[in-house]
Amino acid sequence: MSAPILLAVAVGGFFGAPTRFLVDRYVTGRFASQLPWGTFLVNASGSLLLGVLAGLALAGSLPPLLVAGLGTGFCGAYTTFSTFSFETLRLAESGRLAEAGANLLASVGVGLAAAAAGVALGSLA
Repeated sequence: MSAPILLAVAVGGFFGAPTRFLVDRYVTGRFASQLPWGTFLVNASGSLLLGVLAGLALAGSLPPLLVAGLGTGFCGAYTTFSTFSFETLRLAESGRLAEAGANLLASVGVGLAAAAAGVALGSLA
């Protein structure tokens, strides 16, 4: 791996993690709910962005340095499978099985749909 690629991933991650934190806090502060809406929005928007980046890369419109920095770095730090898993498990353990199941199905379904839509959008370039 080249030093510029590694630096691009690091810089992207540097911005992705705090962006996730801020978006999650903003959304969580706006909804009086026990459901993890912040994590849901972060993962859905991150899936869409990564799909767009992948579509652009497949179309040859995005250089590898940006794919690494924005895709692996930013999106990798911005999205969070571990928090999604923890929050879903916490819902189930507290007896909120319907909410846990809905969170699981909606997060995976919307994430996949957002990624597919992103690839389609990115491929138009």
